[in-house]
Amino acid sequence: MFASIAALIVGVLIGVAFGTLHNVARRKNEKSEAEGSFKSGWSLMPGSGVRVAYLLITLFLIQFICPMLFKNDSTQWWVSAGVVAGYGAILFVQLRQRLSAHK
Repeated sequence: MFASIAALIVGVLIGVAFGTLHNVARRKNEKSEAEGSFKSGWSLMPGSGVRVAYLLITLFLIQFICPMLFKNDSTQWWVSAGVVAGYGAILFVQLRQRLSAHK
């Protein structure tokens, strides 16, 4: 039980951190786009592949740094569920902000 809760908390922290990092990059890119400083379509989200790689590396390292989170077969799914919940919460807040701005 403790391992499942700890795995969920770690997953949520990873998801929120990744979502926040992605949100900061999106705002920076929207600002650059508004200023007209983009040269081509390829430069719209620079570094997004690197951010995804960091997320995957973080998840991989968590499996080796915190082996107690993965002592049975189901606990790793709690980390994954936490990542989805944390990142989903960031996306939900962003969606609410955009919908309220368009009213």
